Formats: sequence, C-alpha cells, structure tokens
Amino acid sequence: MTKWYRQNAPITASRLMDELMRVKRGSVTRRHFLGVTGLGLAAAVVGGRQPGVFGSPAYAQDLGSTMSLATWPNYHDPATFEAFTEKTGVAVEVNVFGSNEEMLAKLQAGGTGWDLFVPTNYTISTYAKLGLIDPLDLAKVPNFDPKTQNTRFTAEGTVDGTVYALPKNWGTTGIAFNADKIKSPITSWKDFFDVAMGEADGRAMVHDYQLTTIGNALVALGYSFNSIKPEELAKAEELLIKVKPHLYAINSDYQPSMRATDAWMTMCWTNDGAQLNRDMPEIHFVLGKDGGEIWSDFYAIPKSAANKPAGYALLNFLMDPAVAVKEHIANGAPTTDSRVLALLPPEITSNKIVYPDEASLTPLEFGAAVTLTDPARAELMARFKSA
Repeated sequence: MTKWYRQNAPITASRLMDELMRVKRGSVTRRHFLGVTGLGLAAAVVGGRQPGVFGSPAYAQDLGSTMSLATWPNYHDPATFEAFTEKTGVAVEVNVFGSNEEMLAKLQAGGTGWDLFVPTNYTISTYAKLGLIDPLDLAKVPNFDPKTQNTRFTAEGTVDGTVYALPKNWGTTGIAFNADKIKSPITSWKDFFDVAMGEADGRAMVHDYQLTTIGNALVALGYSFNSIKPEELAKAEELLIKVKPHLYAINSDYQPSMRATDAWMTMCWTNDGAQLNRDMPEIHFVLGKDGGEIWSDFYAIPKSAANKPAGYALLNFLMDPAVAVKEHIANGAPTTDSRVLALLPPEITSNKIVYPDEASLTPLEFGAAVTLTDPARAELMARFKSA
C-alpha cells in the first residue's frame, strides 16, 4: 500500500527531490506531491511554468505552453520530458493511472485534459469504435517508421485499416518476489496465490486492475487469462476472496512497498521488474509457467484533446530512436522498434527479465478486447475490492 505522509510535516531536501522525481516520472500524482510537500510551487515546477526551470519556451506560440500526458506508474524517464520542454517550450503534465478501465471511464466522462495517453493493446479497438480517439495523421509523426516495427506487438494499433495508435513498448506481467524473504519456489500463478496465503501472508500485492488480477487468478486455476465464462469467473472470485485477507495491498503502484520491504511479492509488469531487480538484486522476476499476460502499450490522441499540436509534437519526439533508447534504458520495457533495439546496450538486450526466451512467452496471452467492457469482470473486481 502506498505510504501517505502527514501533510505539512517537515521535509528534507533529499526527500523533496525524491518526491519530485516520483511525480515527474509518473509514479505518483501531483495531488500526492502537493500533499506530501505542502508546496504550492509544485504545480509550477512540475508544470514548467516557473521561469528557467525547463528552459527557453521555443515554439510556444505554435504549441502552447503546457500539455497533458496520461500514463502508467514508473513508466518514463523524467529527462525525456525536460528535453522536450527545452526543445519546444511545452511543459508536460504527467497523470498516472493504474488500469485501462480507469482510463476508459475518464475518457467516457469527457474533459480529461489529456493531449496524449498510453493505452494497452486490447483497448484500442474499443476506443476507436466508441469514437474516443483520433485516427493518426502519420505525416505529423515523421520519426515513426512502420517498416522497423515488430508487428507481433504493434498490429492492434491499426483498426479496420486505420492507424489509431503508435507503439511505445511491449512487455509481460509476471511475479516479483524478494528472495531474501521468501524461500518457497515460485514458478507459476498457482504458486503466487499459495505463497500469498502462506509464507508471504500479509506481504503480497495484487494489481488494482481487473485484467491482470482476475486474469492471473483464472490462470492459477487452469483457465484462460481472458475467460469470461460465468462458472470460471466464479471460481476466480472464490480464489480472490480467499486470498484477500492475506494481502498487503491492492495497488498497481507497488514499487515503493517492494523497495521498503513492506511487501515481499507482487504482480509485476516487465519494466517494474527490471527496475526493481536492477536496484535490489534480491528481488527476482518470473513469468508464470502456467500462463499469464503478454502486452503492448501504445500512444494515442484523445478526440477531446485540447492541445493536439503539442500531442503530435510529443508523439513525434518519443518516436525518435535517439530519444526512445533513453526511455527504454530508464524504463526497462522491451522495444518494438528495430532501430531502438540496435542502440540498446548488451546488458539490456541480454536481460531475460526484459527479453525473455520464446519458451517463456509461449504460455502467455495477449489481453482480449472483450475483457475491457465485460460487466461480469467489472462486477467481480468491485466485489473483491469491497469484500
């Protein structure tokens, strides 16, 4: 569970910089930053309105002074946005979300303020059919080259022949666990739930995200990650309700708890697994031999975006291989672009957390579009969280 600190408590300079880095890379919200630090100036610093913080406002007349990005926790290098601001004069406000269902609800409610956001592969066809995202004008993204993309991970950005989203990276959903704390073997999602109710009692986390939390419970029982069969969902609900009293938290931003060793095991995305293992080698990352998720994340422009020119400008900036390679090194998720792959250092391309072998990927499934809007899954997740 994310720790919340007493508002207006004394804060050290090092703590201030740590919290500033968290909000800039998208690990926490600006509201959290303001509450923790008590700094009214925070919005100006993070939003780039403070003169001299983010550089000269070149091109501001064409692109405005600010734009908004909706993305995932711990998913970007803060230096990327600082470089974009220095180049364009446009400050990037980062909004963090824990699930695609939450993103969908915000888009359907309207007025998100986002100019660019990061949806997962299985959601794009729904966004397109609901008219929530724009078809992309690729003439405005000259840094993107479809010929260098691995279509295994990028095809779902195109719906009925129209490109709606461009790839950010791909990855997997696995299990991160602290091997100094947990000695039981963990090789499957069945193991995950067994250990959560045993050796890791009170120390395990699941996502606040119905796709993965329900999907991995289904896999632990021998069912498809994408199942919407009532009898199989009922069994998954039984398992989740059974494990809930043993959990430390239901939270998609699990890095702080794992780093503090308040949590010892969590459902974990590739990039987080790579970051945690890099900084704390005792935290291991494994894929379930019984199945689980393989995914791709994309960039898309909401139809309601207020500053589409800036959205396109940031999108084009992020498609530059020289920029993207720095993102991948900091972020830890694998690239879909062969130009970027060629620039990555061997210690990353040989890292089995980031680029697992084909045998490890074979049991995994891409999320299915139906899971995003299936009412039975949504109701199951609501009952689990309120139980």
